[in-house]
Amino acid sequence: MAIKEASSLLPRLLFSPDKLRLRAGWRLAFQTIIMVGLGGCLSIPIIFYFIINGIAASNLNPNYLSKEILLPLQVVELMMVTTSVYLARRFLDKRSFASLGLSMNIPAIWDVLAGIFITAIMMAFIFAMEFMAGWVKFEGFAWQVDSGWTVAASLILFFVIFIMVGWNEELLSRGYHLQTLSSGTNIFWGVLISSSFFGLAHLGNPNATWVSAAGIFFAGLFLAYGYLRTGQLWLSIGLHIGWNFFEGVVFGFPVSGLDIYRLIRHQIQGPEIWTGGAFGPEAGLILLPSLVIGIGFIYFYTRNRTTIREIR
Repeated sequence: MAIKEASSLLPRLLFSPDKLRLRAGWRLAFQTIIMVGLGGCLSIPIIFYFIINGIAASNLNPNYLSKEILLPLQVVELMMVTTSVYLARRFLDKRSFASLGLSMNIPAIWDVLAGIFITAIMMAFIFAMEFMAGWVKFEGFAWQVDSGWTVAASLILFFVIFIMVGWNEELLSRGYHLQTLSSGTNIFWGVLISSSFFGLAHLGNPNATWVSAAGIFFAGLFLAYGYLRTGQLWLSIGLHIGWNFFEGVVFGFPVSGLDIYRLIRHQIQGPEIWTGGAFGPEAGLILLPSLVIGIGFIYFYTRNRTTIREIR
């Protein structure tokens, strides 16, 4: 009897009730294993890239990422995330890649553009509030020290980089993580757990604290809201692209603890509990009213959308 019960228990632990695919937890585990394995293999060319270009690890500033460093890292992440999610979705979930919310149509373009616009307003609000509070010590603009070509090239290149960042993190977090967890539990737990992991994953960033992880968690909920309102990932991808680009490149804040090329050069002098200090606005209370503004814009933009489809 014990052997019979054990033999019947194993399939229930491994497979979903429909017996057609592995349970959500196993699918997440295997996707992670594939992603990490790909990352290990693909990191070898990056090491050679650093050697060829004379970039020694001892000379890298952990708080500052130049385009020469960030671009190859994001290309590798693009390959490992996209490939692992595609393989997991196709062969473990037995669903199409597009079913994650990646329908290619005209509304997808508008969703991306709307997301970028919404986060531009949010970051402008944060900058304006900190400037009026006297927390911003203005130092100048990029074009006062760099040539016009350098400024233009940096803007374009970092925008391309943040397109990849937005795609990578949304495909993984609001795409595979959220939707796989939801298929095994429900949408509430899918959003909550995936956003928690999103926050914890940023603890490895420079100047990260548990406060910053909480801020990233709320940012994850905000990005998930874009997905829930549309049933597609494109709005969340646009929100993520615009968030990083306008936060860091345009308004000169640290992007989740990282300093990058900035159009507006300034120093933050305000209380860290509000500004987020060296980590950036995600670690400060200034984030919360900004998120409220963003949620309002998302609701207004998606007011005529149908509700999200059932996640299976």
